[in-house]
Amino acid sequence: MMGKIAIERELGNGYKDKIIKTLLKLSPLYQIRNPIMFVTYCGSWLLTAYYCHTPNNFTLSITLWLWATVLFSAMSETIAEAKGKAQAKALKKTREEVQAKKLRNKIDFPHYELISSDELKIGDYVLVEAGDIVPGDGEVIKGIASVNESAITGESAPVIREAESDQDAVTGGTQIISDWLVFRITANPGETFLDKMINLVESAKRRKTPNEMALSSFLAGLSLPFLILVMSLMPLAEFYSELTKETNTQVHLLNVTALIALLICLIPTTIGGLLSAIGIAGMDRLIQANVIALSGRAIEAAGDVDILLVDKTGTITLGNRQAVEFYAFANIDISKLARAAYIASISDNTPEGKSIVKLAQEKYLISPITLNEDEYIFIPFSAETRMSGTSSNQVEIFKGAADAIIKHIKSLDGEVSPEVMERVNQIAKTGSTPLLVTEQAVILGVIQLKDVIKAGMKERFLQLRNMGIKSIMITGDNPLTAGAIASEAGVDDFIAEATPETKLNIIKKYQENGLVVAMVGDGTNDAPALAQTDVALAMNSGTQACKEAANMIDLDSNPTKLIEVVKIGKQLLMTRGALTTFSISNDVAKYFAILPAVFSGIIPGIDKFNILHLSSSEGAILSAVIFNALVIVGLIPFALKGIKLEAKRAETLLLKNLIVFGLGGVITPFIGIKLIDWIMQWL
Repeated sequence: MMGKIAIERELGNGYKDKIIKTLLKLSPLYQIRNPIMFVTYCGSWLLTAYYCHTPNNFTLSITLWLWATVLFSAMSETIAEAKGKAQAKALKKTREEVQAKKLRNKIDFPHYELISSDELKIGDYVLVEAGDIVPGDGEVIKGIASVNESAITGESAPVIREAESDQDAVTGGTQIISDWLVFRITANPGETFLDKMINLVESAKRRKTPNEMALSSFLAGLSLPFLILVMSLMPLAEFYSELTKETNTQVHLLNVTALIALLICLIPTTIGGLLSAIGIAGMDRLIQANVIALSGRAIEAAGDVDILLVDKTGTITLGNRQAVEFYAFANIDISKLARAAYIASISDNTPEGKSIVKLAQEKYLISPITLNEDEYIFIPFSAETRMSGTSSNQVEIFKGAADAIIKHIKSLDGEVSPEVMERVNQIAKTGSTPLLVTEQAVILGVIQLKDVIKAGMKERFLQLRNMGIKSIMITGDNPLTAGAIASEAGVDDFIAEATPETKLNIIKKYQENGLVVAMVGDGTNDAPALAQTDVALAMNSGTQACKEAANMIDLDSNPTKLIEVVKIGKQLLMTRGALTTFSISNDVAKYFAILPAVFSGIIPGIDKFNILHLSSSEGAILSAVIFNALVIVGLIPFALKGIKLEAKRAETLLLKNLIVFGLGGVITPFIGIKLIDWIMQWL
């Protein structure tokens, strides 16, 4: 994790800072952002003034506990912000001014001038060598190097950055471990990815999402009936007193203090006090997963994802085809085939070529072979010939795509038996890639290359299916290969021979049908589709265009992280829904728990509904206010951690939350208020 030790150190310190930040949140300009808590805040000030004018113990107790309610709400948000602040501080320590080796132009290598990294600007060319700190964000244009990105991602294993590849992006603050790179600066000082990341991690600046604003408006509207109810209590009490022709002292207990206390207890202060903390904690959980969300909207959209578009290469599979088996034809010894495949792959530095050499050595025990460069010509693999091998005066050994090898054999007047095409077709039908191996004009056998499915992918897609999310694999492979991989991986559907335009049109089609679409990408060709999707996760190792188009960036560059993002988004929405359910049912329960006790001496016969047998009207009101404050404290850990997410459909989880948190919200006030009332009597 990103600077985990540094973050924990920051969290362990700064209690004084947390207290100061909590107190600063008591400003009216801050409190007015939360309508529910602003009502509590105004009530606290009003009772403070009322106590100064008419001091009594009941008003003092209610006033202090109302201020405690406001304070606990501010404290929940401060605690939620603390992790983000600590991560930002840890990141800032990685951002330091370094000396940059600036080149006059991209070909003026290795001549450079030393300047401060703060003087670099977009378009400058910079050289970094082993031991150097990368002075800014850029795109590699020359060289290959091993880079330590632990300062950003927290991962100790170095990564490879190479020109003209999908891994050509470097980030300021990382360190070159070996070799060298020349890269072009893509961001001015103060606008680098690290700077943006620090600003995003500063959770205190998080804007409310549309869902959160809608919920705040709903809660504010829900408070209106309770406001009308409380305003009618005094006239109602006086009416019954007049009706019974009795002067009842309890009518006088419904003064300003009691009415404000009842209002605060009955409006949804629980969810109002925790709403911001829930949102901040959701973003923090993403940060802990090393994912930076560029907007709160993206997290909420992740919780509502219907369709997940997953690229095959590098996401579902390991990214490079691997040799898994050799098949020799009739009268050809398997060892001869393995040795020929080894020799044909010596000059092939592609991952596939290296895997053939490895398979020949490990499974078929072919000893390392050294060929004399004076006698042999090494022919590397190329996209044009689609073959690689070695050639000498005595023998030519090649391996390559079936059609390329067959064309080569026919050019030598060789024959291709039906057995060859039969085996090639068998391998192709399984979704694998067949490579033929030839010595002179004779085809010795076939190498089976296979996309290796990443461990646990089938189980992950099953979890998504259980959550009601449809997974679709997108690949440029032919339908036969794509179908085989899709079946083995366990995705719900696949789209073969996909182009960037195909991806974009598919996304638009789903969105027009009202579905929320998520996608992961790392290349420039993914940028149009990422810009269109609701949840777009870009790899930190991807191109700058890709990262600019996305609304989330994975610092670990792990394509399967999108599945975790979806889970975190759902957890955020479920947590908010669960606590809202608890808060509303909690308020309704408090209504029935304390009002009978308050009106027991005013309305004849209502005393029979005082099932808690609360000691007095004042005791009932004070117990409710204390419970109202303490329940916020009790739910802070729950709001920060979030509910446990199960791999079930949203409808099932919603029903479960309604039962658990709905009933919990009804039962808890009866137990809590009675317990507090009993303790106050005992004291």
